[in-house]
Amino acid sequence: MPSRPARAQRPAPAATHAIAAAPRGASQRIGPLTPHLFTPSAERPVRIKCHRLTPDQFVVPHAHEWAQFAFSTTGVTRLTTAGGSYIVPPSRALWIPPGVEHAVTVLSDTDLMTLYLHQHAGRCGPQVPRAEEALWRQCRVLEVSDLLRALVMAMDARPDDLARPRSLDREQQAREARLNAVALDELRRARPVKLGVDLPADPRLRALCEAVLDDPTRHATLQAWARDTGASPRTVARLFQQELGTPFGQWRQQVLLAKAVAMAAHKHPMKRIAADLGYASASAFTAMVKRSVGMPPARFFGSAL
Repeated sequence: MPSRPARAQRPAPAATHAIAAAPRGASQRIGPLTPHLFTPSAERPVRIKCHRLTPDQFVVPHAHEWAQFAFSTTGVTRLTTAGGSYIVPPSRALWIPPGVEHAVTVLSDTDLMTLYLHQHAGRCGPQVPRAEEALWRQCRVLEVSDLLRALVMAMDARPDDLARPRSLDREQQAREARLNAVALDELRRARPVKLGVDLPADPRLRALCEAVLDDPTRHATLQAWARDTGASPRTVARLFQQELGTPFGQWRQQVLLAKAVAMAAHKHPMKRIAADLGYASASAFTAMVKRSVGMPPARFFGSAL
């Protein structure tokens, strides 16, 4: 296949909200990991990129003109957008629509796999009908099947040359097309998991929410968290209802659940997870998980982690 001329990369759409700076402990601020060497196109609509990340690294906020499907083969990351925070353990992945600014916090040594998906003008999703696109125009946490994981691992992860996109011979094109077709079908079938934590636009509440994300067990009550911000508990409670449509206690439960997922991915026993998250007993922690996801933690974590 003849080499295609180099294409100028269009800038990604501008972000509409600022995302938090690097968390404590992240000493290296790194860029968006050479996306220009893996640009998807109509000819190669699915590209795979692999990177090793360590907890001292923070991938600064950035956006792309294409969609992304990100998961780790080992380790845990947290992806943050203007509207939410998402824990990504090996069993789960995050779908990121085109143009959505996001940052990556590394919670443990991680091998991060990212599928870049070309999107035709005005379309969004893994080649889904227009009637189904609305679901894919927002970030989604999805389960990663064994088949999808195997397909991703089998894909060509070589980058383009700096001067031009990598060309493939006819046999390589045919193999890539077959892998892409099955991978996209698995992605369309992936089960969504309600594991994201909504984040507000109001800067006062945003600062409080980011502090809870970084250290969710520092305080157990809204009153204590409000004292840290200098706002009254009544003001903070009102902002939670206005910005997120939920009371603080319910929102914090989602944060604790996300933290529990990260701990379970590190093979921590359930009793330790419950104690570290401030629950008086394993049964109290189990009750919280059941309320949040409709199943006990042994099933929720064990089947996926």
